[in-house]
Amino acid sequence: MDFMSTKKGTLLENFYPAGWDLQRIDDCVKDPEAILERQSFWNKDFQPVKCTQLNDFDVMLGHEIALEIKKARDEGIQLAMILPVGPMGMYKWAVYFLREWNVSCSHVHGFNMDEWSDDQGNTLAADNPGSFQQAMRGAFYGPLGELSVPEGQRNFATKDNLPTYPEKIQKIKAEGGKLITVFGIGRMCHIAFWEPQFAEDYATDEEWKSQPYRIGAHLHPLTIEQNAVTSFKSRTTLVPCTANTVGPGLFLQSDYIIGGCDGIFGRGMQWQGLSLWMTLRYGPDRWIPSSYMPTLPGKLFFLEELAGPLVADCN
Repeated sequence: MDFMSTKKGTLLENFYPAGWDLQRIDDCVKDPEAILERQSFWNKDFQPVKCTQLNDFDVMLGHEIALEIKKARDEGIQLAMILPVGPMGMYKWAVYFLREWNVSCSHVHGFNMDEWSDDQGNTLAADNPGSFQQAMRGAFYGPLGELSVPEGQRNFATKDNLPTYPEKIQKIKAEGGKLITVFGIGRMCHIAFWEPQFAEDYATDEEWKSQPYRIGAHLHPLTIEQNAVTSFKSRTTLVPCTANTVGPGLFLQSDYIIGGCDGIFGRGMQWQGLSLWMTLRYGPDRWIPSSYMPTLPGKLFFLEELAGPLVADCN
């Protein structure tokens, strides 16, 4: 039976974004050892980096973040960083290296890439344990202590502040600074909460690429379920269905990217393998936002288990 053909004209087909070519997606998956093979659309300075275990992943990703902060410090330039809440384990190591090297982050401008909201863009209180503001203060800004990013240079994706991101980032770049985006890849291949179905709202790729942010963006059901499993102890009812998020008009302006994929559960279970293969093999397509990331210089760290083999295995 041709399983792909059974999805056509069904409710299951309507579940996926309209622009998704399911056969082309499935064809992205190869033998695990092929995952590092360079593709024609990759930036010459883009590199996927395989990590054998989670501890290595956290250290290597954290070191890369800290190293780029140190480089900017040594060069005497301002550094804008679009920062995620997920993955998170790398922040303790970024803090460790920066404190060991005694590197002040007074030149760093942090821009949280997204935040839970209602459909009007109203976000959780800053001290809410589920807010990304609280997560960043607890994992990165707070532990840095006296070396931390100044309060006035910490930007969070609230309804009022997110629209100021483009001007602030452009000013930093115009004055000789750099923009680095740190990111994870969503189950639906989103970057930040920029979802694949948003592609339908724009007539051309160029129009899509120019969008800097969305307020109260409606999330895909699989994004909601991903977060229920990874962040809300399975309680789907607690996961907001909307969020404020940066868009390709910002993250595609990055001078360097630092990505991380650590989506394994143990006992052979995982959620991020297909998303990783799509990112690396599909080719730039606005229906798959993460597919643009390899076109930028930088590194994408990933746990080798995500490479597969991606075959059925009941656990």
